[in-house]
Amino acid sequence: MAERIIMGIDPGTTIMGFGLIAVKKGEMKMISIHELILKKYPNHETKLKYIFEKTLALIDEFHPDEVALEAPFFGKNVQSMLKLGRAQGVAMAASLHRNIPITEYSPKKIKMAITGNGNASKEQVAGMLQSLLNLKEFPTKYLDASDGLAVAVCHHFNSGNLVADKSYTGWDSFLKQNPDRIK
Repeated sequence: MAERIIMGIDPGTTIMGFGLIAVKKGEMKMISIHELILKKYPNHETKLKYIFEKTLALIDEFHPDEVALEAPFFGKNVQSMLKLGRAQGVAMAASLHRNIPITEYSPKKIKMAITGNGNASKEQVAGMLQSLLNLKEFPTKYLDASDGLAVAVCHHFNSGNLVADKSYTGWDSFLKQNPDRIK
């Protein structure tokens, strides 16, 4: 059975988390986790540029077979939602640019897949990932990278099941499933 590499992305405009796992014969192994620290960049457009570049760089380095993203949740601040949606869209565009299928999962679905509790804290998710992936230490001080890793693990757990929120195999698929986004 061939190895499958999954990249999980936790979109953000302050910190964006990435996690990569390899799956072979049903066994998961963490390959790498990364964080893109964006608060140092002067404006939103520059942040989006770096999100696109970092996503492409990780794709080119690790050659994932699939990309899973955390879908934005509905908050009260419309401006924050817009910025977060743009960050997610840029990461999606980078993945689709390399013809990698993408799948979105809601935050509750990710937490439920990892901990069994859709309201689990970031710390609980990180602790369960450490156990699931047999890690002696969790290799980050930020929890955004572990959230990216959680998205990848959630995708593995849901592979073959029709439980993903949305899944796209390329631009054509994305546009067919989202006609309201075409202007």
